[in-house]
Amino acid sequence: MDNDTILKMDTLSDIDKQRLAFTGLEVDMKHRAGSFFQKDQDIGQVSSNAQGVEVLSFSNALEKHPWISDYVWRLVSKDKDKFTAFLAAQTDPKGFVIIARKGSKMFYPIQACMLMADSPIQHVHNIIITEEGAELHVISGCTSGVERKSGAHLGVTEIYVGAGAKVTSTMIHNWGENIAVYPRSAIAVEENGTFLSNYVCMQPVRKIQMSPICYLNGENAVGRFSSVVVSGPGSFLDLGSTAILNAKGTSAELITRAITTGGTIISRGRVDGVVAGTRAHIECKGLILKDGTIHAIPEIKGDVVDTELSHEAAVGKIAKEEIEYLMARGLDEAQATATIIRGFLDVKIDGLPAVLQEQIDATIDKADSSGF
Repeated sequence: MDNDTILKMDTLSDIDKQRLAFTGLEVDMKHRAGSFFQKDQDIGQVSSNAQGVEVLSFSNALEKHPWISDYVWRLVSKDKDKFTAFLAAQTDPKGFVIIARKGSKMFYPIQACMLMADSPIQHVHNIIITEEGAELHVISGCTSGVERKSGAHLGVTEIYVGAGAKVTSTMIHNWGENIAVYPRSAIAVEENGTFLSNYVCMQPVRKIQMSPICYLNGENAVGRFSSVVVSGPGSFLDLGSTAILNAKGTSAELITRAITTGGTIISRGRVDGVVAGTRAHIECKGLILKDGTIHAIPEIKGDVVDTELSHEAAVGKIAKEEIEYLMARGLDEAQATATIIRGFLDVKIDGLPAVLQEQIDATIDKADSSGF
């Protein structure tokens, strides 16, 4: 499909356009190297302007490159749960395939947007493959239309990071109050490869349940997960990530900033030191602004002598002294509270491309201005 296909979004309401923009989608593609847009089960946009990078629909990818079938259901099991079983039973799978060829680089990211509008169920199967030495940045924006009052999004994503390659995945969720979301993701990282995951969810949603697993299979492979989440009344977020350190020199970091304004957050993290010469750290910090629940579950498992694994978890409220300190310097209480919250959520990611950090900052700013 050509780039003009994305103009079909002009038929959406202004509110839905705003919701798409909130997830990082750029219709004009000024700061994007490629794009994939799926509305319900209809493919609306497939394009790539980056040399050495292909963006394809799932079905077209299998037709053009039959070898891709070897990467389907390799990292995520078909019988993992009822949601993967449902996806595996689909005769016409939707979703995207992104292939970054050996040594390819990019400045701007690829964008992938999933919109639920008319259908109560949306399902996708995504594959990302980066060959040796390639660098790939993907912004995934997921949202529901303003008229979609309820429904479920089911997704499987399998990511393969080749030797010396780097994948940065930034996912921004902006679902509706009665949408349930069940992503199932897994990543395999080879020698000297790096996988960076950034997840942002700061708007109302009924339920999200996900826990991606990262297999660090090659020596000196790196995996980092950073999550910023807010749960309001009626929202239930069961989130986590797992890193399996399968080779010498591998390292992982799992960082979460969580705020409840009346909802529930379960923050899970697990690191498993399988071989010697590995290290990993889990950090979860939560703020309870209104009565709600934050349940941090850090888990570390070491199988050998020479592995260094650690975790840190803290849940509390904004300290009165911090508010008083800022009020003494001219801020009112509301401004002081907002400043503290903004600083709490401001997680800077080492090695994150500036354009992606700006996207995360903009999302936090928008949530901040709307009072979460």
